[in-house]
Amino acid sequence: MNLTHIFTDPPILIVIMTFISSTIFCITKYRYVNKNLKIFQAFLVNFKKSDLNFRFKEIDEWMCANPYVSSAWLEFKNTLIFSESVALKSEDDDLTYQEVSSTVQNIQTTVDPLYFFNEESLLTTKFNYKLLQTIPTILTGFGPLFTFLNIAIAFGKIDFSTQERTIASVAGLMSSMQIAALVSVIAVGSSLIFLIIEKILYGQMCAKPLGQVQDTIAHLFDNISSEKFLFELLRETKIQNNSVSNLIVAMPNHFKTALNTGIASNLVPYLENLIFGINQMNKQLKENAKASGGADAVDDLF
Repeated sequence: MNLTHIFTDPPILIVIMTFISSTIFCITKYRYVNKNLKIFQAFLVNFKKSDLNFRFKEIDEWMCANPYVSSAWLEFKNTLIFSESVALKSEDDDLTYQEVSSTVQNIQTTVDPLYFFNEESLLTTKFNYKLLQTIPTILTGFGPLFTFLNIAIAFGKIDFSTQERTIASVAGLMSSMQIAALVSVIAVGSSLIFLIIEKILYGQMCAKPLGQVQDTIAHLFDNISSEKFLFELLRETKIQNNSVSNLIVAMPNHFKTALNTGIASNLVPYLENLIFGINQMNKQLKENAKASGGADAVDDLF
């Protein structure tokens, strides 16, 4: 039996076409994933951890506009904690800004970024991954299916009516048995070849770029637990409450000191000047009385 007859046999042709079309489909989808992951990685490397606070809007707009990562980004954005500042006014009416927490200096997340940017969200959901996983099983299943089908058809063609027909039908049976065996071999072989090709392509075109993207995101956004962040806020609140309590306790002493200082610096000199003026006026009145020869009524009274 020549090779042309073998490869034009319908069962073998079905197995070969299934293998070729599945391989093309696998390569096409993996190239699509690889292209988008490289675009995503090229965008992320343009940012630094210190740039996130004032370039977050740029990141957010790009992520939301990119359909490949928009769904994962929208879920991840809800876990972000921004470095908030409180505006404080000084005695000179100058505004100063103080961080709410001393540990939250950049944009942080309460959930590990890998929970959102993972294999499922960036790889397997972007194409029919389950179909690719079942193709080796389908190819393997073609083997026994077409083998027993050929055997059943071959046994149905056996004719024992005459010696010549018997010899011809047995020869056809042997030819069909050979085709049936080749179908199983080709089916199992194509399944193994596809499995090897798929694993190699997945590792090089999907898993490797995904790992780079995950490393970049993990370095951009520090992970902090929500319990730790609440503890930091509680600690800062206690520090501020302690400062306020100390200020309230020290306020009477400060008021007393300020009052004494005000009296000593303003009221006492004023009273001294007033007494000095009265004494001068009294002295002048006495001198005028003596000059006129009359007695001083105040002196006569006392």
